[in-house]
Amino acid sequence: MAVLAFIVVSVSTPITRWQAFAAYFAAIFAVSLIAKIPTLTLLTRSLIEIPFIFFAILMPFFGTGERFEVGPFNLYRESLLAAAGIVVKGTLGVLSAVVLSTSTTARELLRGLEKLHLPKLMVQIAAFMLRYVNVINDEMERMKVARESRGFIATGMKDWKVLATAASALFIRSYERGERVHLAMLSRGYSGVLPHDQSEGATLRIWAQGLALPIFAAAILLITSVIG
Repeated sequence: MAVLAFIVVSVSTPITRWQAFAAYFAAIFAVSLIAKIPTLTLLTRSLIEIPFIFFAILMPFFGTGERFEVGPFNLYRESLLAAAGIVVKGTLGVLSAVVLSTSTTARELLRGLEKLHLPKLMVQIAAFMLRYVNVINDEMERMKVARESRGFIATGMKDWKVLATAASALFIRSYERGERVHLAMLSRGYSGVLPHDQSEGATLRIWAQGLALPIFAAAILLITSVIG
């Protein structure tokens, strides 16, 4: 919840307030150090946003309004600001998500989503996906070993038919496994809500630690608004 509040504050900050964004990045890296997340891991996992950066790089070359020259290129001011907003705010969001996912277990994330009143059905689907993704992956590996033990090696488009058949078989097996799991749950009294341990209420110290990041971001936004 604290990370979501931090992202909301950072996204709502105008891109022209570069001092605020410098403070936001410093705060994210400070939180990662406190959480003992290696900086290399943080940066490596944030590479997922590279396609969006490539898209943003092209934006300044298209648009309307004020235009200025940078070497041999003609750039549009509004498009340049929009591209900078996508890159900076997107990077902040990705870094925040990486910090959250690295420092919090999947079970705790799902419990947090449930406390944020995300529909219970969506939370349960996510829980089953996390629980059975390794099972499906193992099934896929066994099918691969079975194909290779019969001398099959995919070498080109002519083998796509075999791979498509294997994918269909994997889908059918997964569907049947899901049906069996659902019947087993019903036989054990499943009524639409998964049982879970009752968590203890958060202490004042935990609340203070959780709210430190969004309060800091809100203070930075307020200060830069007054100064600007």
